[in-house]
Amino acid sequence: MRKLPGKTIERLSEYRRALLRTLSENKSYIFSHELAAILHITAVQVRRDLMLIGYASVMRKGYDIRELIDTIGKIIDAEDGLNLAIVGMGNLGRALTGYFSGKRTNLRVVASFDVDPQKVDKVIAGVKCYHINDLKDHIQEFNITIAVITVPTDHAKNVASALVKSGIKGILNFTTVALNVPEDVFLEEFDMITSVEKVAYFVKEGM
Repeated sequence: MRKLPGKTIERLSEYRRALLRTLSENKSYIFSHELAAILHITAVQVRRDLMLIGYASVMRKGYDIRELIDTIGKIIDAEDGLNLAIVGMGNLGRALTGYFSGKRTNLRVVASFDVDPQKVDKVIAGVKCYHINDLKDHIQEFNITIAVITVPTDHAKNVASALVKSGIKGILNFTTVALNVPEDVFLEEFDMITSVEKVAYFVKEGM
C-alpha cells in the first residue's frame, strides 16, 4: 500500500477510537453514515478513507467493527510497537505521560526528561524522569524513536536539536515555537493557543 496522506491517518485514528467506543456498546456492525455522524464528517469521506485502505462494508450490515479496528491497527501501528519520551515534565508533560500510560500498547512512554532536581530520578505518572543532559544515552538505551516536547518555549529549539542528534525520528511539538528539523525526521506541531483562538473566533462570530 502506498503511503497515506497525513489527514487520512488522523481520521483513521479517530475512526478507531469511535469504533472502540461503539464496540463497548455491544454493537458489531456500523454503517458509514453512523460513523460519520459520530465524527461530524460526511459518509462520503468515511467511505473514501476506507476504500483507500482496501476495506469494504458487508451488504446491508455495514462495516464489521472488530475487523475494521484490526485493519486500521495493521496500518497505523508498528508491529512491535514504538517507544516514546516526554521532554519537559511540567503540568502538560505529566498529563500526557499519565494519559499514554497503559492506553496504547503499541505506543509506550518509557522515559521522561527534565532539568528540575525535584523531578530528576523520580517516577512521575508511572515513568522515570531523567536529566536532559543524559538524553542521548537513554534514547539509545530504550530504543526511543518518538519524542513529545513540552518544555518552555525558550528551550524548544535546543531540545529539538538535541533530540535529532540523539537519533529521534519523530517529534510532536506542544510548544508555540515553530521548529526546523531534517527531512528524515517527522515533525507534528500542535499550538494550543492557536487552537483556542480559533475556537474563540468562531464563538465571537456566532459560528
